Amino acid sequence: MSNNDLTAFLKNKIEEIAFAKVGDTDELIDSGILDSVNVVELSVEIENGLNIKIPLEDINKNNFSSIITISDYIAKIKS
Repeated sequence: MSNNDLTAFLKNKIEEIAFAKVGDTDELIDSGILDSVNVVELSVEIENGLNIKIPLEDINKNNFSSIITISDYIAKIKS
């Protein structure tokens, strides 16, 4: 999956979960777009959609603060 495809995938999933439009650099947690339950739901969607496993300890604000940080995190665990 290309970086643009991954960004589009993440944006789509976040918008489905949060019922809000988001940009690539929008702060997802501090702004209240996603709460803790939404972040877990998003991580499950990512695992299922990308066929990867996200360790529970990695589901945190540092890795899930924006579409860019999520994309960077996914690239790191896939390498």
